[in-house]
Amino acid sequence: MNSDRYGTEPIASPCINVCSMDERTGLCAGCYRTLAEIADWSAYTPAQKRGVHQQLRARRSASYPA
Repeated sequence: MNSDRYGTEPIASPCINVCSMDERTGLCAGCYRTLAEIADWSAYTPAQKRGVHQQLRARRSASYPA
């Protein structure tokens, strides 16, 4: 796993092993990532991974409004 340059903990993949792409949204039904985000995850910088995590929170909220 990659750790960022400030020595913080590695940024974990959001994968929850429920891998099924929703054809309507283009997102994984388990982690809400796109195929490109899934494929490129290991090459992302820590900042990119944090950005994806922020987007995932918004995607989940849009899927499950309060």
